Amino acid sequence: MVDASPERPVGETAVRADRTLGSGQLAAMLPDPAGLRPAYRHLARAIGDLILDGRIALHVRLPAERELAAALGTSRTTVTAVYDLLRENGHARSRQGAGTWTALPAGRAPTGVRRLLAAEDTAIDLARAAPGLPDQELTEALARVAPQLAAHAQTSGYHPYGLPGLRAAVAERFTRRGLATVPEQILVTSGAQHALTLVLGLLCRSGDRVLTENPSYPNALEAMRRGRLRTLSVPVTDEGWDAGVVESVFRQAVPQLAYLIPDFHNPTGCLMPEDARGRVLRAAQRTGAWLLVDETLAELALDVPAPPPFASHAAPGAAGQLITVGSMSKTHWAGLRIGWLRAPARLVTELAGQRVATDMGGSVLDQLLALDLLDRAHELLPTRLAELRVRRAALAAALSEHLPGWSWRLPPGGLSLWVDLGEPVGSALAERALANGVRIESGSCFATDPGVFEQRLRVPYTASPDTLREAVRRLAVALADAPLPAAAAGRPRWVA
Repeated sequence: MVDASPERPVGETAVRADRTLGSGQLAAMLPDPAGLRPAYRHLARAIGDLILDGRIALHVRLPAERELAAALGTSRTTVTAVYDLLRENGHARSRQGAGTWTALPAGRAPTGVRRLLAAEDTAIDLARAAPGLPDQELTEALARVAPQLAAHAQTSGYHPYGLPGLRAAVAERFTRRGLATVPEQILVTSGAQHALTLVLGLLCRSGDRVLTENPSYPNALEAMRRGRLRTLSVPVTDEGWDAGVVESVFRQAVPQLAYLIPDFHNPTGCLMPEDARGRVLRAAQRTGAWLLVDETLAELALDVPAPPPFASHAAPGAAGQLITVGSMSKTHWAGLRIGWLRAPARLVTELAGQRVATDMGGSVLDQLLALDLLDRAHELLPTRLAELRVRRAALAAALSEHLPGWSWRLPPGGLSLWVDLGEPVGSALAERALANGVRIESGSCFATDPGVFEQRLRVPYTASPDTLREAVRRLAVALADAPLPAAAAGRPRWVA
């Protein structure tokens, strides 16, 4: 195996297990040099954009000049000029006898994902993609659960596995979606992030490889970094996943675990096709890797039918190392702090034992409220989905009106748009937007490699239409105030 560099810390990403980008793979990402004038500048710019967009990871060795020239059907002199320009622009570094490696230009300091909770203020919050719960729904639910809470008050209130009734309701939810489940396979947690950290703590050790998407959920990536895990990234583009790349990483790197968000992916909004799900499942099964599937957004289907559980695509008896995580944060209200995981019963027992070391059990009141809301999901969810469609349309219309130079694809579900700004100014814009009363995060927050996706913003449509229109107007004002410096480092904040 070829190591990236002696300075590379644990936790950085790789496109390939040996951290070398094949000449054919790179050539397939680049434009045909025939007819480009001058070809080397177009090719260097394309490679630089791929690095900034996260499709080529940092600290990956580029192909030898002769190999890439053959793959592109051009001269070695052209490829030499490409690599020279990449080094000049800071997108590559070379070591004598070791080759040329991808890098970030000077001044593109990483923002990282150690997000701090922003102070409460009057800024419009577009950093957290989580809807609120209508007052009437919460008030009525509290009235209904009050008698039950009084009964529970006569007990100790400790339920490390979760309230039995809530475990049964979550199991029934899976069964209704097409995956037969019993309560013993369910562990109720304090949100999906709690479930993820429990799984990482039990199944992974420092230095283990974890396959993850790029971009991905920032708080999950941070949990992996804190666990000193080595992330192996696979790109999720506007077109979605390349199942062949995912299979290749499984085959070559043999990760201990893979963390995926296949349903209305956060932040891109992509929905993984059924055939790709089967290929990923089979690849994980062949290598013995655990699959940790985040389905917190699975029910937020706006233009397509809600997808069945990922585990339902597994062959009988083949889902023994598959864990599904869900929560009520995106469908109902993050303030409840109710999540869950579905796993083999024996693993649920082990995870409950690990949970007790730091958390004796969740709030009984929150769990009773969650049970009540789940029982009425067939009434509440259609209203929530209709509301999100209206808000998504309002956001798209406001962006088209005030910021016509930006582009995006309308996602079939989820809670946000993954917007392309056309230039790497995301962090600088986020800083200026905060001064204009809008809290938002650059796309670099969602990157497995620091500094990439600076040309992106995740813009949630969880606020009211009027609030979204005002937020976009303020963003347009912030953008028009003065030219923005490219890829300026943003202040660390916290996203959801």
